[in-house]
Parts: sequence; C-alpha cells; structure tokens
Amino acid sequence: MSNENDDATQLGSIGRHMSKPQQPGNPQARPAFQAPSLPTHPQEQDGDEEGTVLSTHNATPSRPTRPTVPMAQPMQAQPTQSAPTQQPLPQSQSAPVMATRQFPQITAPSVKPAQPAMASSMMSAPQADITEFHELFAQLVGNVSQVVVGKEQPIRQCATAMIVGGHILLEDNPGTGKTQLARGLANSIDMSFKRIQFTPDLLPSDVVGVTYYDQKNGEFEYREGPIFASIVLADEINRASPKTQSALLEVMEEQKVTVDGETHAVPQPFMVIATQNPIEQLGTYKLPEAQMDRFLIKTTIGYPSHDVSVNILKQVNVTDRASTVHAVLTGNDVLRMRAISETVRLDDAIIEYIVRLVEATRHNERIQVGSSMRGALALTRCARVWAASSNRGYVVPDDVKQLAVAVLAHRITLTAEATFAGSTPEQMIEQILDEVPSPTVGATA
Repeated sequence: MSNENDDATQLGSIGRHMSKPQQPGNPQARPAFQAPSLPTHPQEQDGDEEGTVLSTHNATPSRPTRPTVPMAQPMQAQPTQSAPTQQPLPQSQSAPVMATRQFPQITAPSVKPAQPAMASSMMSAPQADITEFHELFAQLVGNVSQVVVGKEQPIRQCATAMIVGGHILLEDNPGTGKTQLARGLANSIDMSFKRIQFTPDLLPSDVVGVTYYDQKNGEFEYREGPIFASIVLADEINRASPKTQSALLEVMEEQKVTVDGETHAVPQPFMVIATQNPIEQLGTYKLPEAQMDRFLIKTTIGYPSHDVSVNILKQVNVTDRASTVHAVLTGNDVLRMRAISETVRLDDAIIEYIVRLVEATRHNERIQVGSSMRGALALTRCARVWAASSNRGYVVPDDVKQLAVAVLAHRITLTAEATFAGSTPEQMIEQILDEVPSPTVGATA
C-alpha cells in the first residue's frame, strides 16, 4: 500500500502525462486516485489542447483531428467510469500533435486551391463575349483577305481602327492595293460607303455638303456631302488643298459637321480611310501635324510575296476583287464589338508601360515633337481590341508592342539632324520599344 500511496502522490504531482506508464502496471488503482482529477483534465484535453493544436497549424476545419476517436473507442469497453474512458486521451495527445506536424497537408486544402483560383481568373478560358468578338473579327479579316491576299497584318490594323472608332491612313506606293483594301473593308460590312477623289480643285462644300436655296419651297435646305457615310474613302488625300483638308478636322475628331451654324451628326459607326503616296510629291499638299494626329493608325501594305503574286496572276480575269466579297457584319455588330472591347482587362502595369513609351518620345534628343496624349489613348484602345481579337480578355505587353509603331510613328516629328542622318519615325519607335523595359504582367497573369 505504501507503494500505491507513493504512486498516487507522484501521479498527483506530475500530472496526467506521467500516468501513462502506470496504466498497464496497476489498473485497479486507477479509480481510487484518478477520480478527483477527472472534472478538470479531460475537459482541457478535449476542448483546449486540440483547439490549440488546430489553431497553431492554421487548420480551420476540425475534422482532420478525428483520428483520435478510433484510438479512444477500445478504451470505452472498460467499466463505465469516466476515468478509464478519458485517461487514454492523454496517450493519444502526442500522436495527433506529431501527425499534424509531420503532415502539413492539413493546411494545404485551404491554401492551394485558392492560388489557382486567382490565376485562373486572369488566365481562364475566354468568356462568351470575348469568344464572340474573336469569331466576328476572324470573319471580317478572312473576308477582306480575299481582296488583298497575303496582307493579314494591315487588314487586322484596319479592322482594329474601325472597331475602336478611329481613322486610318494608308501610305504606300501606287498599285499596292490601298483602294482595294478600303473598298474590301467597306463591302465586308453592311453599312453606307462613299468615296471621295481628292483633287486640287476640290472645295470643302464638296466634302461636308452645302446649304442651297430651294426655289420650289422658298426656303434654304442643307444637302449632305459624301462625308455622311459610315465608311468614307478619301483617296489621294494629299492632293487636295489645305482648305479642303481642314474640312475633315471636325468630323474626324467630333463625329459631326457644322455648316452655316448648324451641326449635323454623321452616322455611326463612322470611319475615314485615307490614302496617299509617299512619292510623286509634285502638286501635293503635305498633311499638317494636327490632321496627322487625328488618324488612329498609319500603316503600309507593301508588295505581295512571290507565291501570292503567282496566284494573283492565275486569277488575272478578276479585275475588281473588292466587288467579289459580300457583307459578313452589320453596323450593330461593329458597335457590339466596340462595347465588348471596352470590357477587356487592362492592368496598371500595362498602363504604366504605355505612358512610359509616350513619355520616351518626348524626351528623346532626336525627336523634336513627341506623341500627344491622344496617342496614348489610341494605343490603349487599340491594345484592348487587339487582345480581344486574339481571344483574350486581358492585354499583354506584346499587344502594345505590335501596335506601337502603327499608332505612334506618325505622331512624332524628328529633328533635322536625325532626318539628315536617315532616321525614320518608325525606327525611332522601335528603338524606344527596345529601351523601355516591358512589364511581366502577361507572363505571370
């Protein structure tokens, strides 16, 4: 009995952890000295210690700690006293703790699924609107490609300008298909189309319209000019006088025409496609910087490749390719695509990148006049359309790089030294693209 009293004294002083070696040695003595300590220790074990273990390892659900139950069930077969049923819990106390520390996957189900969810929200499958935009854009480009064969890049740029609501300037040598491209784009959309041949004797009233006196009705009436169409082809725009060229300034920027104090809105969507030749400058009038800045994109077509040239000659009987295509989109489709492009995600890093590119054109020693804020807005809007045409709902740096030359090159003016050295605005924009670091948003998003 003295041994039993000593054991009881040791167990009462040391605590419940030291009672585990004594359990198999003397099972009859358990009810005698363990009963007074039961109301406090088992409650602390079940409520406090297990909760502490879970909160320490950030395991919000309490289900993973239930493996202690099957370890305690064999002990419940002992007498109905609470001491034998609760005492094995201290034995299993260290086992769940070690299991929780050795297997950190308890916290993994609550953390790892959240990380792919954040990435998939930016890199997820395209939404229905973006997919619809991509399909309509592909139909338009494919239809116009039947007119100008092998020139997908300038066709995509023209389609981008039309969806944004801007204007495009086609500058290339004669016979490269500038007029065919403009007419093919116009015939691919079920909208009104007018063509204006700019000549030195063309007057502003021949473009915007004129107010005349109707003798039959005895009142003045306004007769609309060819500018009142959804797509207007200004062919050889640099051959008209500056007075006639200035008639396009208001309508290209504000989408309306003012004649004799009355303002008239043009139909929507509205787009001006102008063409000019870089050679044969005799008898031409260079477009001023203010009008050049109103063009969203300036691009060239270039000569076709050898294989494309051979295929064109095999179809020598086709004299007017633009008349062979039919409309695949309507004006409402273009307006809907414009609304979809406005929902394309534009990260702050992309915006910062565009601003740095524009600011670099203003601080370059070989550039006399840098790009305006209109150029930054144009590049931003075109990048969103370019991303949606690639079946993406977000803009990546490559979208900006592919459009920077076409959007910004005609908005800058080089110094005389750079011009005499043979530099071109396109080369300067490409150099700026190499110097300004691009963000990594597209790779990590």
